[in-house]
Amino acid sequence: MIIVSRETPHRDDVVALIHQSDALMTSLYPAESNHLVGLDALAAPDVHFFVARENGVALGCGAFRLDGDCAEMKRVFVDPRARGKGIARLIMEHLEAEAAKHGVTLLQLETGIKQPEAIALYRKFGYVERGPFGAYKPDPLSLFMEKRL
Repeated sequence: MIIVSRETPHRDDVVALIHQSDALMTSLYPAESNHLVGLDALAAPDVHFFVARENGVALGCGAFRLDGDCAEMKRVFVDPRARGKGIARLIMEHLEAEAAKHGVTLLQLETGIKQPEAIALYRKFGYVERGPFGAYKPDPLSLFMEKRL
């Protein structure tokens, strides 16, 4: 059984998962197009960070950063060895439900254009393309999306 729960990003196995995500993003995009947030930012009071585990093993993660009635999703990632089990779907469902509990009416995200599986997942969940938001600048390697809850 896969369980998604709120955790600190500073656990060793979660740090390893974040490093896997970093390595993937670094292999796909140049530094100026990588908008990764670090562990300390993921542990900030306005960030809700969740880990998907099966039998205690960290298989995926995701977070959202609150900003009033808006939130930005960050660090949605599943270990490549665990893909195909529906973990990303469970993480997304959990993030949306938790964001709604906190009064979020608009979820936003930035993803890279070289991640067709992630883009397909977001579209499946009803996210639509939009322009840059917050501190983001236009970037030909970025895709900005949002969903009203």
